[in-house]
Amino acid sequence: MSKIMTRRKFMGKSGQALAVGGAAVYGGSALTAPAATHGPGKGVNYYEKLGVRPFINAAGTYTVLSASTMPEEVQAAISIASQHPVQLEELLQASGEYLAKRLQCEAALVTAGAASALTLGTAACVTRGNGDAILNLPVDMTGLKNEVIVQKAHRYDYDHGLRNCGIRFVEVETLAEYDGAFNDRTVMAHFFNAAEAGEISREDWIRVAHQHGVPCFNDAAADVPPIANLWNYTKMGFDLVTFSGGKGIRGPQCTGLLLGKKDLIEAAVKNNSPNSNTVGRGMKVAKEEIVGLVAAVDWLLAQDEDAMQKEFQKRAERIAERLKSLPGVETRISVPPVANHVAHLIINYDPNRIKLTGKEVMEKMREGTPRIQLNPATGGGSASKGLESSANTIVVGVWMLQPGEDLVVARRLREVLLEGARA
Repeated sequence: MSKIMTRRKFMGKSGQALAVGGAAVYGGSALTAPAATHGPGKGVNYYEKLGVRPFINAAGTYTVLSASTMPEEVQAAISIASQHPVQLEELLQASGEYLAKRLQCEAALVTAGAASALTLGTAACVTRGNGDAILNLPVDMTGLKNEVIVQKAHRYDYDHGLRNCGIRFVEVETLAEYDGAFNDRTVMAHFFNAAEAGEISREDWIRVAHQHGVPCFNDAAADVPPIANLWNYTKMGFDLVTFSGGKGIRGPQCTGLLLGKKDLIEAAVKNNSPNSNTVGRGMKVAKEEIVGLVAAVDWLLAQDEDAMQKEFQKRAERIAERLKSLPGVETRISVPPVANHVAHLIINYDPNRIKLTGKEVMEKMREGTPRIQLNPATGGGSASKGLESSANTIVVGVWMLQPGEDLVVARRLREVLLEGARA
C-alpha cells in the first residue's frame, strides 16, 4: 500500500489558541456582549485603495457576495492565530477533536468550504483503507466502488464536488427504485438537505442505505440556523454532514465543516491538504481560518437563538413600516423552511403604478449611494430554496445588516419606488 506523503513533517509541539467564547452581537443586533479584548490591528483600507466599493448586505450569505461578516470575537481569534506558526496537522486534529465534542458527533474536520467537504467526504467513501486509490483518484478507478445514489430531484449545482472523485450518479425517484439501486459498485448515497422536491425522506434515505451497508452524506451547507442542525443530522444517522463555515455560523468564508463517523473523517483527512498528491491537496485551510471557524462555532453556541430570530423579524418589520404608504405596495415576512431559515421581507407591487421591474429596482439599489445589494430572488431571480418571487417582487434579506442599516435600506427602497411611481 502506498503512503500519502506530506512536505509538512516538522518536529515539536505548538500551542494553539483555538477559540474565543462568550456571547456577542449577531450581525450587529441588540444581542450585546463584552467587546473582544484583542481586535484586528490598524491598517490600510484595501477596498478603498483597490477601488472596490463595499455594499450594505440586504441579500444574505451568498458566496458571490462574500457571504457573512465575522463577529469581533472571531476576528480577534484570527488576529491572535496569525501571529504564531503551528504545525497544520496538529491544528487540524486538535480543532477536529474540539469541534466533535461541541457538536456532539464522532469526528469533525475543518475544510475549505462546504464544497471542499463534499469532495473530501466522497473521497473518504471511495478510498477507505486503500492508499493506492488516494494517489490515483480520480483517473484510475480500477477495482473501486464509484456509484453514488441520489434522488433525481436532488441533482444540483454542486455535483462537481462529488464528481471530482471519479464517481458517477445513479438517479432514483421512488423508495422502491432506491432500494433496488444498490449493488456491489455502490459507494455512497447522497442527500441534498434543502431540496424542495423528492419523494424519499431523510429517515428513509438513511434506513435503506444502512440496510445495504452504505454510508449516506447530507449536504446541509446553508442550513444554520437553527443552531441545533449542527448535530440534528448526525444524530439522525447520516454518516457524513457538511455545513458552510462562512454562512450562518459566521466564520471565515473559505471554511466548512465535515462532521460524521470517525473512520470516514479519518479517511477524509488522508485525502486532504497538506497531504501531497491527493484530490484535496489544493483545498488548503490556513491556520487563521481553522481557528476562526472554531471561534465562530463557540460564538454561535453562546447565542440566544430566539432573540436572534426576533431581531431579524423586527428589522423586516421596520422596513415594511416605511413602505406601507406607497401606492400599490404590499409586504409580508417569509421564513424559508430549511436553507437560510430567517426572516426575509417580501415586497410585491403593482407594475401599473410603479413603472419598474424588480431587476431594475435591484440595479438602482446596487448603483446608488450607499450601495445596497438586494436578495437575488428579486425580480424572479434564482435564490435560496423556499423564497418565492416574480418580476415585480423585491426580496430583502435582513440578517446580515449592521445596526441602523435596515432604516437605510428602507429609505433607499422608498426613494426608488417613488421614482418608479412618478415615471
